Amino acid sequence: MAAASIPIERSCSRGYERGMPIMRLFFCGDVMIGRGIDQILPHPGDPVLYESYVRSARDYVALAEQVSGPISCPVTFDYIWGDAVAEIDRRSPDLRIINLETSVTADGRPDAKGIHYRIHPDNIGCITAAKIDCCVLANNHVADWGMGGLADTVIYLAEAGIASVGAGSDAQAAGQPAILYSKQGRRVLVFAFACLSSGVPVHWAAGAGRPGVNLLPDLGEDTVKRVIDRIGKWRRAGDFVVVSIHWGPNWGYEIPESHRRFAHRLVEEAETDLIHGHSSHHPIGIEIYRSRPIFYGCGDFINDYEGIHGHEAFRPDLVLAYFADHDDESRGLNFLEMVPFQARRLRLNRATHADASWLAEVLDRESRPGHCIEVAEGGVLRLRWTA
Repeated sequence: MAAASIPIERSCSRGYERGMPIMRLFFCGDVMIGRGIDQILPHPGDPVLYESYVRSARDYVALAEQVSGPISCPVTFDYIWGDAVAEIDRRSPDLRIINLETSVTADGRPDAKGIHYRIHPDNIGCITAAKIDCCVLANNHVADWGMGGLADTVIYLAEAGIASVGAGSDAQAAGQPAILYSKQGRRVLVFAFACLSSGVPVHWAAGAGRPGVNLLPDLGEDTVKRVIDRIGKWRRAGDFVVVSIHWGPNWGYEIPESHRRFAHRLVEEAETDLIHGHSSHHPIGIEIYRSRPIFYGCGDFINDYEGIHGHEAFRPDLVLAYFADHDDESRGLNFLEMVPFQARRLRLNRATHADASWLAEVLDRESRPGHCIEVAEGGVLRLRWTA
């Protein structure tokens, strides 16, 4: 039978009306709540930085204020999420997953890598304010303040009732999945990996008796087999598997062929249901492969880059919240909606229709043929694809 275009117009509620259980996931790219973000929250930590050009985290607040106007500090914990909280709550996702690129610690020593993100533990309310279920820690900022800071992060998240994945006290802890459950009781496994291409230092790799992140040495045949084997050892019949991976550079739309091959193998051989890619500071292409969505780069979601110049062509001020629906019958993607926001005064505000159209045009261009991204009613982005 010839491939046909599938209109993706079903909502979660319509799925339930038809007697077809729907699981909805909210996820986004990098949530970077250290430095300037930490300084506007109720319990700012030590602002001293060890960067080449900036010595105080307060300077990042000043940069944002120069561009967008004054910020009345301290802000409430939900302030940085802005309009996103209401949009997430309104869609009532089963689970909420973010890539947390920040240490949660008041201690530690700055790593030699040069840029260091951390929030004071008393500011962890800025994560719970958005009811986050799982924080991915396999990235290039979670150990900015050393392995002690990483250990603190895992502890404070657990104390707040938030699962973490992708980093831990040794290779075994860093490599095991987070086990979550949908509203219908379906088990959801979240695996997290980081790649050297995203800037993760080699010495951060977790090992036998050594804390660190779940770092992949490459994306070659031996590595993909190990990943497939690891997923297979944890998967049970009926599980939904998410693979979250920090890979590639911060800027640019090119998707390396090695990323596509790796993602396809995870779908084909590990029965991965959703691949959650991140590291790029702006959203990049999407692919639906064998009915499974592959997000090669979700872009930043929260950061303190407002007022920093140099990459305006990529519009890093525009970010996306992703909502993916899967039905139990086909296990494939049923519906995908992306809500665009613009960062102003270190807060997320609903993007204009013009900005939503710009994002849709870019993602439509960068996604593979057969994938159409359009602006729907309410200024949200929706995906149609060819089966």
